[in-house]
Amino acid sequence: MKSTFFALALALPTAAAAQSYPDAQAIVAIGGPVTETIFALGEGARVIARDTTSLYPEAVTALPDVGYMRQLSAEGVLSVGPDLIVTRDTAGPPETLDQLRAASIPVVSIHDSFTKEAVLDNVTAIGAAIGAEEAAATLHATIATQFVNLEASLAKQTERPRILFILSNQAGRLNVAGAQTGANGIIEMAGGENVMAAAFDGYKIMGDEALIEAAPDVVVMMTGEADHEGRADEIFALPALAQSPAAAHGRFVQIDPAAMGFGPRTALFAQNLHDALVETPSPSKAAD
Repeated sequence: MKSTFFALALALPTAAAAQSYPDAQAIVAIGGPVTETIFALGEGARVIARDTTSLYPEAVTALPDVGYMRQLSAEGVLSVGPDLIVTRDTAGPPETLDQLRAASIPVVSIHDSFTKEAVLDNVTAIGAAIGAEEAAATLHATIATQFVNLEASLAKQTERPRILFILSNQAGRLNVAGAQTGANGIIEMAGGENVMAAAFDGYKIMGDEALIEAAPDVVVMMTGEADHEGRADEIFALPALAQSPAAAHGRFVQIDPAAMGFGPRTALFAQNLHDALVETPSPSKAAD
């Protein structure tokens, strides 16, 4: 079912999406995982522009930025003279993509999902779109092996730590991850349980009562703001989390924002998060 849905999602935006463009030399890559994959396939020299979310590898930051992937303008994208656009299917707004297709620029939409299967399928799809099938097969095999190694680590796990992922702290008001998010996907892939997954989809600012009731074993946030110790002290000083098992055992983990994008490094990000989650005993074990 997943592979069928993927094939449909890839084909729906335009008939061109099912075709290959090996001669394209002016690719606009929209979405961090898309851009990273093209570079991982050894075809980065063909990318002439990227969106704001595309920050890896570092070389991409020197390219023209056509804007945030969900707030694109057709004029901005067309101004760089692309002969191919490869984009996540969550890019938009829809009218912008319609305008790009109307300009006779091939647009290949890559299905946005937070699973191992999506990561592997997207490598194959992007490789096919840009005519780099052989490199895609090699990258696919490498990532598949990384997932096998991750699954071996998960098989040794005896407990699933309960995780609270905090997207942002707005003066004590915590914006946290529910289901249908990259954060939820990487938590589950790493062998954790998102304490808010059953409560809502997406990201939401939660009140103290719900956070106290959640009682997470571990708090996870993204890197990029202040230092680890300072942020942990700040978070665990909040009334909603001060009495949590995570605060009691100082269990605070930071992960790269790219881990939520589900690109070619996903298995490695999940392995690193898994290792961090099992590094310190869970509260129940610590009490034994």
